[in-house]
Amino acid sequence: MTILGREFRSGTLLLVLSGSVVLALAVIAGQRLMSRQPAAAPAGSVAQPARPEAVAALGRLDPRGEIRSLAAPITGIGGSPRITRLLVQEGERVAPGQLLAVFDTADPLQAQRRLVEARIANLRSRVSVQERDIARYRSLSRSGAIPSGELDTRETNLLELKGQLQEALAERDRIDADLKLTELRAPIGGTVLRLHARVGERPTDDGVLDLGASDRMEALIEVYESDIDRVRVGQTVTLTSENGGFEGTLSGRVLRISPQVRQRDVLETDPTGDVDARIVEVRVELDPADAQRVRQRTGLKVIARFTP
Repeated sequence: MTILGREFRSGTLLLVLSGSVVLALAVIAGQRLMSRQPAAAPAGSVAQPARPEAVAALGRLDPRGEIRSLAAPITGIGGSPRITRLLVQEGERVAPGQLLAVFDTADPLQAQRRLVEARIANLRSRVSVQERDIARYRSLSRSGAIPSGELDTRETNLLELKGQLQEALAERDRIDADLKLTELRAPIGGTVLRLHARVGERPTDDGVLDLGASDRMEALIEVYESDIDRVRVGQTVTLTSENGGFEGTLSGRVLRISPQVRQRDVLETDPTGDVDARIVEVRVELDPADAQRVRQRTGLKVIARFTP
């Protein structure tokens, strides 16, 4: 009996210890679960909605109004003329209407114009002489000194001369219009961003040069279509350079949002990035002081963060 009693007491003790361990583990698990759960809001308080995350996207610096690619005129045979004079360099500031380049079609047209001017001067002299003769013949015809048919002939000749004069004047106007195409002038004030052709070359489809109004710099940001619902006109934007093209940050605001979704142009540095992602173009107007800081940085890649 003594042995059985000892065994009974030992089993009871073991059972009690096992239960204590299980109870302790349950208490610890409960405490951990409670620590993970947010504290209950006090009675009568209103729950605050979670603050939305800021939208970040890649983009580039662009002149306002984008970039103008200035083309060469098309000649009568369908090709582009050669450049004989190029009066600007890359990075140079130009004013509206400033002469940028001259093409080789100018000299032949100038020669044609001089020829037409000589013809116009000759016809005007002949018209003037013919008008004086007609005035004299009209007086003689009234007195019966000459037959009326002679006066009619001279008046007919005068009409032909005046018609030839009008044709010559129209020809001069056409040449003047063609002469305007022998010069390339700046349609806007801005900076010459890139030259595509040099003296002696025929411009290709890329044109002669690219011109941008870089004194009014903006940013073109490509926002993922999944994030565009969190971007709005007037929203504050902070820009940083992805590769250290400028120090610090730039400030601006959303100017307009494109209504079209398209494929992205500005690619990530990571070659494994999603190049087929669909984006919406967002134009950001820079603060005037910041726009001056980066007016020589057209095309620089930036990272934009839109304030929630």
